[in-house]
Amino acid sequence: MKTSEFCRFTLSVLMIALLSGCGGLDVICGSARPKPIISSISPATIPLAQVAPSFDLTVNGTKFVGASVVIFNGVAVPTVVNSTIKLTATITAAMIGATGNYNVSVHTPGGTTGDIGCSSGGDSAALVLNVT
Repeated sequence: MKTSEFCRFTLSVLMIALLSGCGGLDVICGSARPKPIISSISPATIPLAQVAPSFDLTVNGTKFVGASVVIFNGVAVPTVVNSTIKLTATITAAMIGATGNYNVSVHTPGGTTGDIGCSSGGDSAALVLNVT
């Protein structure tokens, strides 16, 4: 490979790295699993009497993928990925022992990133479900 070809190749690789970033699918990071972000849950408040036997919890946000799961009070629950912005999880009465606040977050497992400093997957910040 001539020096000029090598320089063009190196410049091309650097441009791909700079323009694509490590949050999306690209040749540098190989990741299609960004860290999820949640913006709201529905319901945000529910009376204890309406919990039994179960209810559907909707989680709205961004960057959800097929492998994303809802974490309810520290426990992964079966999750339906409706889209990249909406998840649904069934919360049972057995998961809620009493009135109070219960943390809701989303976990996306890491994808293939290699060892080049790219992050993949992760946990969202938590929102709170208030059971009254």
